[in-house]
Amino acid sequence: MKILVLEDEKPIRDFVRINLKREGFDVVEAATGEEALHIARQQEDIQIAILDVMLPGISGFEVCGSLRRNYPRIGIIMLTAKSQELDKITGLDFGADDYVVKPFSPGELVARVKSLYRRLNPAVAAVKEQTIDIYPFTILVDQRKLLRGEQMIVLTPKEFAIIKLLAENANKAIHRDAILTAVWGQFFTGDLKTVDVNIRRIRQKIEKDPAHPEFLITVWGYGYLWRKDARHERN
Repeated sequence: MKILVLEDEKPIRDFVRINLKREGFDVVEAATGEEALHIARQQEDIQIAILDVMLPGISGFEVCGSLRRNYPRIGIIMLTAKSQELDKITGLDFGADDYVVKPFSPGELVARVKSLYRRLNPAVAAVKEQTIDIYPFTILVDQRKLLRGEQMIVLTPKEFAIIKLLAENANKAIHRDAILTAVWGQFFTGDLKTVDVNIRRIRQKIEKDPAHPEFLITVWGYGYLWRKDARHERN
């Protein structure tokens, strides 16, 4: 899927591009509305546009309206300021499909993009969502949710990323450095305690006795692993 990202602030644009590319999307960027419309004319295979509202030159609303008139099948997500409720309404009036409020997490933006893509492509929506079944939990990958039976366990985006990483490598010890890089990125300047703090929080949410975990196991001096099917191991 090709996504057009219109954002005049380069750090935000880079942040969005990196996280979308990490999910496998093809991303093209624009810093102005005029540039975005030019790209849209040149690359007609763009399926979703993510548009900032406040821009030099023509506004994100004007870009939204033009894209909607000329490319009625394109999906449009507006980036709006937290305090500007009117921006949301105006964006929808101009033809936007959805909006994300700044500041936003990578997980929220990716989830909105995938949700909009499924709505625009019913055949894709009919395909069964990717899941990871790891007793007694189910990870809904596309929705970024963790279920225990029918109960949803509320996780932060980082907590979800840690659980997904460990579950995909069940019964394999993952070094704390590898977890830090995979979840926070190679340029993260924090230390390894960040991983430990998040592991403790996850245990509070998923373990019956966090002091004696059944699933999220510490490998002393190394890192952590997800013990697969702890029920059988206890027996």
